[in-house]
Amino acid sequence: MVVLTLDVAAGPRLDNHQLYKFSYRTEVLLDRAGGSKTSSAGYRITSDVSAHLVWRDPGNKDDQLIQLAMSDVGVESLAPRSKRDLLKGSTAESLMGKGPLGALTRPYMIHLRNGKVKAFYSYREEPATIKNLKRGLASLLQVQLNTGKVIENDVSGRCTVQYRATNGQVTRTKLLETCQTSETGFTTHSQVLGVSKKASSVTSFTLSDGFIESAEAEEVHILTANSRRSAGVKVVSRQSLKFVGRAAGPLEVPGKDVASVVASVDAKLAAVGVMAEQVKSQCKGCPTLVEHWQANKDQFEPERLSKAMAPRSFLAFIQSIRKATEKEILSVLKSASKTALPQVVDAVTSAQTPASLDAILSFLNFTDAKGLVLQERFLYACGFASHPNEKMLQSLLDISRGKIGSSEIKESVVIIMGALVNKLCLKGGCDSPTVVQVKKMILEGPESTEVEAEIQMFLLSLKNSLLPEAIPIFTKYAESEVGAFCTIALSALQRYDTKLITEEVKSMVNRIYHQNRRIYEKNVRSAAADVILSSNPSYEHVKNLLLSIGNLPHEMNKYMVSKIQDILRFELPASKVVRHAMKDMVSHNYDRFAKVGSSSAYSGFMAKTADVSSTYSLDILYSGSGIMRRSNMNIYGASSGATLHGLQVAIEAQGLETLIAATPDEGEQDLESYAGMSALLFDVQLRPVTFFKGYSDLMSKIFSMSGEPVNVVKGLILLTDHSEVIQLQSGVKASAEFQGGLAIDISGGMEISLWYRESKTSVNNRGALVVTGNVTVDMDFVRTGMEVSFETEASLDFITTVQFSNYPFLVCIQMDKTTFPFSEYLTKKQLVPGSEFPLHQENSNMCKKVFDSDW
Repeated sequence: MVVLTLDVAAGPRLDNHQLYKFSYRTEVLLDRAGGSKTSSAGYRITSDVSAHLVWRDPGNKDDQLIQLAMSDVGVESLAPRSKRDLLKGSTAESLMGKGPLGALTRPYMIHLRNGKVKAFYSYREEPATIKNLKRGLASLLQVQLNTGKVIENDVSGRCTVQYRATNGQVTRTKLLETCQTSETGFTTHSQVLGVSKKASSVTSFTLSDGFIESAEAEEVHILTANSRRSAGVKVVSRQSLKFVGRAAGPLEVPGKDVASVVASVDAKLAAVGVMAEQVKSQCKGCPTLVEHWQANKDQFEPERLSKAMAPRSFLAFIQSIRKATEKEILSVLKSASKTALPQVVDAVTSAQTPASLDAILSFLNFTDAKGLVLQERFLYACGFASHPNEKMLQSLLDISRGKIGSSEIKESVVIIMGALVNKLCLKGGCDSPTVVQVKKMILEGPESTEVEAEIQMFLLSLKNSLLPEAIPIFTKYAESEVGAFCTIALSALQRYDTKLITEEVKSMVNRIYHQNRRIYEKNVRSAAADVILSSNPSYEHVKNLLLSIGNLPHEMNKYMVSKIQDILRFELPASKVVRHAMKDMVSHNYDRFAKVGSSSAYSGFMAKTADVSSTYSLDILYSGSGIMRRSNMNIYGASSGATLHGLQVAIEAQGLETLIAATPDEGEQDLESYAGMSALLFDVQLRPVTFFKGYSDLMSKIFSMSGEPVNVVKGLILLTDHSEVIQLQSGVKASAEFQGGLAIDISGGMEISLWYRESKTSVNNRGALVVTGNVTVDMDFVRTGMEVSFETEASLDFITTVQFSNYPFLVCIQMDKTTFPFSEYLTKKQLVPGSEFPLHQENSNMCKKVFDSDW
């Protein structure tokens, strides 16, 4: 028993020649985040504990060396009574083995000064899991008897702790978010796709007549996927230490200090630290990477990508890759079929381990133009990387400086480098050497060349980087004479936080829209209007924009009216100032707002739940001749105040009026025939795709158009990626993994029929999503785990058909979402490893001689 004397003890004190006896219980329970007795899984360890004073500093009664020993150990399941108990009938020795059980019951020492554990003495050769359990018991004895906030070291790490002492009760609250440990993890940078955590740790001490009668601790960790809160898990750890009596015990050991006393008692005892040791989990009987691949390779064929099994297999494959060597990964890459190989490249790159990066870089040959598909899949996977590091960025920088066989790949390398710069800067790595080099390269890039394709490449890279230093560059190129530069720069400015859009930038954007200095293309002016309306516009800016309606090209008049109406209807951020400006009858009247045409802007909800809302917007701008000029579809996700730009597909066409003998609109008389598509996926701008460019290319494509869509992006994407080790105060470690995988296929196309005077544009989206969350507690001798997951399959088609044989031309817009399945799962696991059963002692002795090793 712990004695509190009357001379104002700083912490618990033990008396000489006394043996204190306690009952101890620690348990861990895994459950769904919502909590349900029928869905829980876990186990409990019980034991008797004895403690006695080994040495006390004569000059400080609160400076003590205490020996602890556990005995009569038991292990039992905490599964609900209705479930099968895998541990029923098992003894601690049959579960743990004689050696580990002997290590757990072997005495150890703690140096307690002023109620705090200053040193932990045990045996180095003991298993880490056993030492951590001992540390958990030692940490439970740490207490101070006065109210206050301190920083303590215990099995959980170095943590800030709040003590509150009142009337024989002491409450210790550990602020778990402050704990510093040697364990490292990672998480997805996007809050919408990420994981939320809540944690608490409270220990209550009961004192009676100067004695600590009991210590009860409860620690709770809840992890949930932000995209669906029901997909969450809860880890509950409890400890209970109760005094049961005392008896005569050993006398104090004489000595000058702790170190000499420990050495005199047992020279093999060593100060191994009270903070938990890392435990390497060994998966016994798990398949190798090659075996895993052979069993699941059919799920990576292209025809399977629209089914939920594809991303589920993708996530499991990534976990297997993360445990594999470079040689094993290369073996799989070399053995994969030609059709499955792009999906394997997705998985290997998404694994984001040193071995996987080395393997994929040695496998790909960037000097070979024929390898474009695999090379671009690698680059896109880098762009979507959940936790990229400096080495990945350095690899792309090295590739960009070397020989590249394809101009498209050269563009993609630079564009994706911008995305990595953005993610590394968000993690605080903006000043790392490689990031500094790449920032310099892409910031100086637009001025370092006169080749339009290269300037566009650097602008797209800067758009991905979202560097504040790039805003002046976008401000300059927004007023360029090249329309493509203008639209890239303006769309990039729209992605920045409105606080970074200065009055100088706003003045420039207004100059473009109102054509103060020169004539601009309609799609450039409409892009400028989007920036104005999304950047916290002033009353004057909105009023001037409203006054321009009626003086714009015919279809742009209709587009702006539709844009203003959409802002008001959907209550977008600018709605308040727009509504205020429209009170002026000069700027808001029937003459302005009764304009006819086919151009439109519309926003709506795709889905709205308690966890996340998904919105879409669809803007279409036509030329006066009836040919689509620009189509822009956006999908956003929002959760807990954060927003994710999930998808943007923009199709642009220009210079097609000669096909139908129509007159081009103002400022567009000399435009080269062109049609192309640009996609932004999960905040990452991808390389634009060209349908045709130039009149001769246009004519050849018209006569050879098959109606088949052009692929923009296809593959497997790791959306959610969270991994952490939760060190519980009991000494037990819980491993938490959340992953979300998406199989996606986005394609688009444009058809023009001169005979029927009809044009059709299409954007087809196919996808299957799987999100899994699992927590595992592995104690070597027993393992318990819980997995929650959900999955869905969906498709979204956007088709625009225009008949321009007469004016006003006929426009039909279709946006269809198919009925899709949604499934949610809960899986519990409890594994008891195989072992040898003890037989008669003569047999053990004979075996020892045969194998010449300790039993």
